[in-house]
Amino acid sequence: MGSQPASNTMSKAAGILRNSMPIFVRRRLVIIECSPVTRFYQELYPLITDPGTLYVVATPIGNLDDMSARAREVLAMADTVAAEDTRRAAQLLTHLGLRKKLISLHEHNEKNRVGQIMDALTNGENVALISDAGTPLISDPGYRLLAAARQHNLPVCPVPGSCAAIAALSIAGLPTDRFRFEGFLPPKSAARRKKLEALRTVPETVILYEAVHRIQDLLMDMETVIGPDRSITVARELTKRFETIYRGSIAEVRTQLESDASGGKGEITLVLAGFDEPEDLRQQELERVLAILLDQLSTRQAAGLAAKITGTRRGDAYALALKYRDSQSGTA
Repeated sequence: MGSQPASNTMSKAAGILRNSMPIFVRRRLVIIECSPVTRFYQELYPLITDPGTLYVVATPIGNLDDMSARAREVLAMADTVAAEDTRRAAQLLTHLGLRKKLISLHEHNEKNRVGQIMDALTNGENVALISDAGTPLISDPGYRLLAAARQHNLPVCPVPGSCAAIAALSIAGLPTDRFRFEGFLPPKSAARRKKLEALRTVPETVILYEAVHRIQDLLMDMETVIGPDRSITVARELTKRFETIYRGSIAEVRTQLESDASGGKGEITLVLAGFDEPEDLRQQELERVLAILLDQLSTRQAAGLAAKITGTRRGDAYALALKYRDSQSGTA
């Protein structure tokens, strides 16, 4: 049997090596010259396909008319739609007049699903990530996938839209310059109260989600830990037919929900006013801390440390420290 030409041998070797490579590496082979050696190296080191883009697409939280034209265009263009619930996603796509390849991505399978979606992206496919409602990753799955895309430097594009947290904040009538999103608190009372204790004195407006069957338990725990008088807004069924907004103190809102026959139905978002320490209490605490520190430190050192401890402006603490020193000197 005669020996095979060298070009055939190199082609076979290149084929074996190429087939052992990841699929995204061997997707596109560009051969510029025809010499066997050149072809060998070009098959061995092919150009990598341009990766696809991962689109993070916000969908309506209730009213389907809130779907943006751009979001529809992205879903129409995407090769695959990764959805928290493929049945609900199919209903949305049908409403939009679309038929797309769907794969599930939820809290129970995300860890195992990331590799499949990463393969699709590196193969040049565009993937749209959606949740059941609202903006993905906001108390919804998707973090692992986005972390993987970041690690591999793959293109990611937000398609913004509905978000229950921001919608509720916008109509709460509470400060919006600083806010803190906490999502769902622990379902068991002991753990929930511990978390509420940590939130009790934060100055920012706090946004929470809660299941409707636990809303009364949460409000009762809030009354116990935070107190009945803190201002709160509770939004139920946002953007839907029976949208209802409850405003008042924690105790008042709990009563409103109890007296509402529909209060036990729908999706719930809470917006809690931040802690606003009365000025006289803050002043009393600053005076107490300064009295202790001035016995051991210079006026400037005591004022600086007291300002950090009490959250007071350094200038105010220094002025009070000087006043305290003067009064002590007069007494002496």
